[in-house]
Amino acid sequence: MREFSLPALYEVPSDGNLTDLIRRNATQHPDVAVMSRKVAGAWTDVTATEFLAEVRAAAKGLIAAGVQPGDRVALMSRTRYEWVQMDFAIWSAGAVTVPVYETSSAEQTQWILGDSGAVAVIVESDAHAAAVESVRDRLPALRHVWQIDQGAVEQLCGSGAEVTEETVDERSTSAKADDPATIVYTSGTTGRPKGCVLTHRSFFAECGNVVERLKPLFRTGECSVLLFLPAAHVFGRLVEVASVMAPIKLGCVPDIKNLTDELAAFRPTLILGVPRVFEKVYNSARAKAQADGKGKIFDKAADTAIAYSRAMGTPQGPSFGLRLKHKLFDKLVYSKLRAVLGGRGEHAISGGAPLGERLGHFFRGIGFTVLEGYGLTESCAATAFNPWDRQKIGTVGQPLPGSVVRIADDGEVLLHGEHLFSGYWKNETATADALTDGWFHTGDIGTLDEDGYLAITGRKKEIIVTAGGKNVAPAVIEDRIRAHALIAECMVVGDGRPFVGALVTLDEDFLGRWSAENGKPAGSTAASLREDAELLAVVQQAVNDGNAAVSKAESVRKFRVLPTQFTEEAGHITPSLKLKRNVVAKDFADEIEAIYRG
Repeated sequence: MREFSLPALYEVPSDGNLTDLIRRNATQHPDVAVMSRKVAGAWTDVTATEFLAEVRAAAKGLIAAGVQPGDRVALMSRTRYEWVQMDFAIWSAGAVTVPVYETSSAEQTQWILGDSGAVAVIVESDAHAAAVESVRDRLPALRHVWQIDQGAVEQLCGSGAEVTEETVDERSTSAKADDPATIVYTSGTTGRPKGCVLTHRSFFAECGNVVERLKPLFRTGECSVLLFLPAAHVFGRLVEVASVMAPIKLGCVPDIKNLTDELAAFRPTLILGVPRVFEKVYNSARAKAQADGKGKIFDKAADTAIAYSRAMGTPQGPSFGLRLKHKLFDKLVYSKLRAVLGGRGEHAISGGAPLGERLGHFFRGIGFTVLEGYGLTESCAATAFNPWDRQKIGTVGQPLPGSVVRIADDGEVLLHGEHLFSGYWKNETATADALTDGWFHTGDIGTLDEDGYLAITGRKKEIIVTAGGKNVAPAVIEDRIRAHALIAECMVVGDGRPFVGALVTLDEDFLGRWSAENGKPAGSTAASLREDAELLAVVQQAVNDGNAAVSKAESVRKFRVLPTQFTEEAGHITPSLKLKRNVVAKDFADEIEAIYRG
């Protein structure tokens, strides 16, 4: 199939903007908890009425400071309640939010603030404030820097006390559907980040159709979601706005180191994450079972869950014997895993990278279905996702209702719909290259099946052509290799080379556990173990598993374990964890040469 679309389930208001949602919630659901925040270490609910009041109070402070309709105001913070509050406050002042990753360097921060022409920035910490201060002489438009950890929200609420309710009403209704709501900068895997202009219409079309299509997951007064993705990322923004639109209770976690404890305390009904989160849950549970001498039981339980999920997709369903085994393992294993995820949830939504068919079947088999989706910054997050009632594991689902997915002659995925960005900020050339007659060229390669389910097979610019002329899409095998507990990252190489190779980094958490279990010296590192025969054998197993997913010509013949990690600080990965392949190839050129030497 070359093209597929679904009718819209939600009508975008022609003259409204996203602040309509919080006013509506306060009117229709005044006492419903729409937010929850940490107060003295405990989750405390915030009603729709309270949230609206807090947003408007902060908006008054922005107005009093001289922020005008259409001005850009940047937000640089971890994911926390104040991020959501200030995002809606910026919109309520008639302004445009510009997210900045809290991990951004001073140079990256300067580029985003300067390119967007931000007149103000709300930062979280001393480190963020210092980064902005170090480049402030290069930011002539920047007039205000407020710091959350230094009472920014309280300061704004206090300074805006004299601003009237009528003024806020006027400002909060000034933007229309086709006006910019935010400028989200791309990851910049191949150059300077570009600012994607997403309108209020983009978010209405995106979130309205997501909520309607996944309605059982967004029941007001019953459902809740815990956001631990970066709020600066468009996927995190989807969670924020969709939660408010439904509305369901939203909690924010700034530090994922304590994610398991937060899940247990918050007990969300819905989780949104990237594949690495779900891989960690599986690998951690398996490692714990092995440490407790129950590794064989866990592996049998995992095989049973996968078989059960696969059988769910057949006309006859799981056999009687399989149902019995599944029921036994539900008591012994699956219920404990669901408890780790909070105990109340039955669904998760995964995006950012392929989840992998085996992991998808495992989670559905334990009673926690992970619905895989696909999107880009330019598509306001999800442009395709698996419906809750008709999941096809191994695909990223059907198009967002109201949008169209088309496969071009060369296999590129093209998109059309109200959810798309309106263009790149101050970059007409890049906009013209990406948008042709209303169709956005994603740069991804994919296929559509007979039911309109999309499968992504790789990136157009990342296709490797070996010396033998074989085209290789790295993503398929990289994702399979990276799914192993011991592997942190994998980058396939081989452009113009006689065969495909790979650079591999090790997961530091699991390396320590593996070292202890296999009698390696205390404090062993990737650098000290990269030539260890036992470790190389385990990595080879991961590579073999990856090779099973591709043809012989596409398989990894040789690999190198690197002594270090791919890090954002070194420029190897973006804040959204995408590999900057050109930087990695340059920095590890000697390692790549070693693969092909001799």
